[in-house]
Amino acid sequence: SPQTYFSPSQINLYAFLLTISTLTPPQTLIPSGCFRSISYVLTMADDEPVDPKRELEDRCKAPCTRPLKEYKACAKRIDGDDSGHKHCTGQYFDYWRCVDKCAASKLFSHLK
Repeated sequence: SPQTYFSPSQINLYAFLLTISTLTPPQTLIPSGCFRSISYVLTMADDEPVDPKRELEDRCKAPCTRPLKEYKACAKRIDGDDSGHKHCTGQYFDYWRCVDKCAASKLFSHLK
């Protein structure tokens, strides 16, 4: 079976987390007061980074109501078309182009 190798820092972190997870009370401070509570330390490893692009896109949808209305009108017009020849691809991309243009101008200020 393949062996897994851990660096000394990984082993130290694992031992540290095992130690603090058994301490009571839960508000015990880590050396030098880095964290306010043990539960905070333990949950930080599970938190996923947040993508600011999604939030910016949500904010940018409001100014793009005109292309959205055009897309919805097109979708309503072709509703029930069984031939598959009619589509609203152009209107769909116009809407997302508007959202992307708005979000892109704000996105780079959030990146490090």
